[in-house]
Amino acid sequence: MDPKVKTWLAHIEQLSVAIGPRGSGTADEQKAAEYCEAQFRRMGYEPEIDRFISRSSVFRPHLVAAAAFAFAYAIFPGLPAAAFVLSLAALISEVQELLLRPNLLRLVGPKNPSRNVFAKTKPTGEHKRDIILMGHMDTQRTPIIFSSRKWRKIYAVWSNVAMWLLVLQTLMFGSSLIWPGIHDLAWDISFISLIGAFSLIAITVEADTTPYTAGANDNATGTGLVLTFAEELIANPLVSTRVWLVCTGSEESLHEGAASFFKAHRSEFVNPVTINFEMLGCAGPSYIVKEGLLLPLKPDGRLLEQVEHVAGASDIGAYPVVLTGGCTEASDSMIAKVPAITLIGLERDGSAPHWHMPSDTFDKMDERILERAFGFADRVIRRLDKIY
Repeated sequence: MDPKVKTWLAHIEQLSVAIGPRGSGTADEQKAAEYCEAQFRRMGYEPEIDRFISRSSVFRPHLVAAAAFAFAYAIFPGLPAAAFVLSLAALISEVQELLLRPNLLRLVGPKNPSRNVFAKTKPTGEHKRDIILMGHMDTQRTPIIFSSRKWRKIYAVWSNVAMWLLVLQTLMFGSSLIWPGIHDLAWDISFISLIGAFSLIAITVEADTTPYTAGANDNATGTGLVLTFAEELIANPLVSTRVWLVCTGSEESLHEGAASFFKAHRSEFVNPVTINFEMLGCAGPSYIVKEGLLLPLKPDGRLLEQVEHVAGASDIGAYPVVLTGGCTEASDSMIAKVPAITLIGLERDGSAPHWHMPSDTFDKMDERILERAFGFADRVIRRLDKIY
């Protein structure tokens, strides 16, 4: 076994087996952060800690939105204006949430402490650019909507239907204020929106009561690869690139760690680019050419060109994929105006092995895939140092 892959596997095992499930903003996520900090110190780095407050759930904001729509429907007969305002606020906030933007839904519910842990390398020559290597430490719950490909397809379709039903309610309530004569009709038609609201309530409540996955693939592989490169870049440093080695918290709470990191440090970067690591132990390697929940986000063209150049090597064999119905921390980098791409282990059809499932365990790691994934990432990083 390649010594670098052996090191990588050791990190994956420590995170997914010794620590185990690591929910966003939980004590076990903190243990993972402490492990990463200790590893950086062992290697001779001076790690930094960025603390932030996490909602600890990607599902709760959608629960709040659905409950707001149901309550708005209930009060509409007596308070139509208030019902419309509540529906509109919930709809706008839901859209903002799906666009990874701040919104009112994030104000509701408990908050927990989370953190990012990061260290920085120094180039051997003139500092001309920054590369941010990123992998999240936390793991997701295991809801029924992720239990099989069939369930994921059902959820993808129904979530869109439910969203349009809530749009319908908002439009009907607003129309009734302009044309009071359709008040009763608006309430009758909007009854169907309760199907969308209550189904979303059921889905989110079920999701938030399921156990966390051990997350060997998603995403001990990502965090472990950041730590592996931390050691590799000491032995074989880059010439003109400072590397930020970032282990993020609360990615599974819609990327709170990445958003916090870019907000705090964007002004410090020099000609930056982000390479995000996700789910690299069971399939691939691959690289995302389009992702996003509502609006598609794509890698910078020049960055993608360099990645494609490496991907075509016969011993790498990486391929492009589209991530539908989801997004990675590369999205947060792009939103912060930092070019980014995610190196990931999806199947060619875009499906993710063991994604948010109890089966995401250490025994699923494939040494040959890890070797190719490391080679892919290493060549991309070194090519960017020399060419980009």
